[in-house]
Amino acid sequence: MDKKLTLALIGGGNMASALASGLIGRRCAAADVHVIDPGDTARAHWEALGTATAAAPDERLSRCHVWFFAVKPQLMPQVVRQCRPWLRPDTLIVSIAAGIPGRAIAQWLGEAGAPYENVVRCMPNTPALIASGMTGMMALPAVGADDRQLAETLLRAVGDILWVPDDAAIDAVTAVSGSGPAYVFLFLESLIEAGKQHGLPADQARQLALATFHGATQLAMLSPDSPAILRERVTSKGGTTAAALDVFRQHDQKNIIAQAVAAAAQRAAQLAREFSTPNTPE
Repeated sequence: MDKKLTLALIGGGNMASALASGLIGRRCAAADVHVIDPGDTARAHWEALGTATAAAPDERLSRCHVWFFAVKPQLMPQVVRQCRPWLRPDTLIVSIAAGIPGRAIAQWLGEAGAPYENVVRCMPNTPALIASGMTGMMALPAVGADDRQLAETLLRAVGDILWVPDDAAIDAVTAVSGSGPAYVFLFLESLIEAGKQHGLPADQARQLALATFHGATQLAMLSPDSPAILRERVTSKGGTTAAALDVFRQHDQKNIIAQAVAAAAQRAAQLAREFSTPNTPE
């Protein structure tokens, strides 16, 4: 990234804040960031950081090389088309809107049947708020190597990244890592509650559950062995862990997780089909 980075954050919510926290001061100055958000409180927050702001897209967008769309999926068709008048031939579009196919964005940005295809679609997750995110990324074929690298640099500011080939793969990423933190939080919630039911004070149950999950995850990341082997090493025949795991097996825990991930992937694909249908008025 030898050239100056000028970035428009279209939507100034949590994910945009996470991205900015990783970039401002390291990859760009606050003055090089332009934030578009209709909320007065949100804009005041960004202005306090030294960024430019606007309540709606305007000509200042044309000065920004990267447009980072961080708005709710249902708002994307309208917002993308509002931004289109200030699109330049070399603008890089990066979207984190769930369920919005890259080619749908390209169509909304294009004119007279000619889509604008310099589009990268991403699916980060909420640990990005503490720079520990996992982001799946895909690029339309027209995106060049330099812009792929630029998009990767942007998302690496909030954690790790993984390139996947197409929108269908992003749906799988959504189901595994995009929605995944909620699965983890549900397990932690249940483990903490179980500890309390067995007489532990709430703060101790929470400390034990969080530290155990963190340590086990770190071990799985650093170990050359698979999670299955690590699980076997914890499990003594006829012991306490074996008794617990038997309950999981009796309730078909693996199949429950598989069904949950499948439901999330199917919903992501359904959203993609809805937004791919050319029924949104100009």
